[in-house]
Amino acid sequence: MKKFNMIDESFICEHCNKTVEKLKYSARDHCPYCLYSKHVDINPGDRANKCKGLLEPIGIEKFKNNYKIIYSCKKCNELHKNIVANDDNFDLIVELSVQKKDLS
Repeated sequence: MKKFNMIDESFICEHCNKTVEKLKYSARDHCPYCLYSKHVDINPGDRANKCKGLLEPIGIEKFKNNYKIIYSCKKCNELHKNIVANDDNFDLIVELSVQKKDLS
């Protein structure tokens, strides 16, 4: 069973260098401007992953009444998923949804 540790903190995106503010309704886990994330967790919010590589957004998938961004770690190549946030760059979400990439 996965544990969720609620950590909602601001940060500077290591991909686009923009300041990212707290999400305030859930845990902020990726940049809303470029959608990149960082491979820091094993279970949500635990900060236990030693990889620390950049997670590149490579796709989108339907999840309940929302969507998840599919990531590939640029350091270890592991796939990871995060739920889309309300303030995410919608143009990039659409772009990801039409890209044809092999996600297997």
